[in-house]
Amino acid sequence: VAEAESVLSIHFPTGYQEYVTRFGQGILGGDYIRIYPPHRILADLAEWRQRIDEYWFWDDGKKVLSKEQALQSVIIGDTVDGDELIIHPDNSEKIYVLPRDHKKIYVAGDGLPAAIEWLCSSGKLTRAFKKRNFEPYDE
Repeated sequence: VAEAESVLSIHFPTGYQEYVTRFGQGILGGDYIRIYPPHRILADLAEWRQRIDEYWFWDDGKKVLSKEQALQSVIIGDTVDGDELIIHPDNSEKIYVLPRDHKKIYVAGDGLPAAIEWLCSSGKLTRAFKKRNFEPYDE
């Protein structure tokens, strides 16, 4: 985690290090949230930014996060529905969601625990659910 933070010149949000070192790779909430390990973030970031630049459609959320800010951001996870969790270097505590099916951008919360709770219970992206079990997997 520290090496990835150094390479990216960013601090991961509160709870990120504890999450990835305790759980590793897997899926949370039964089958919904995936938090990326540092090696995946580093390996996929350039390709992710290129895709976001090419397929940007979240202009309804530009007051929350502009396209330029999104292109400076770092993806830290996603949902199985294709919603992406990102942080911006100016405030890496705040976790944003680029929804796959909405043109607006959401703020899921400050720190990873708050963002996970928002994803599971807000009802904005999927029906709220109580499952918080974690299923590990290997890539």
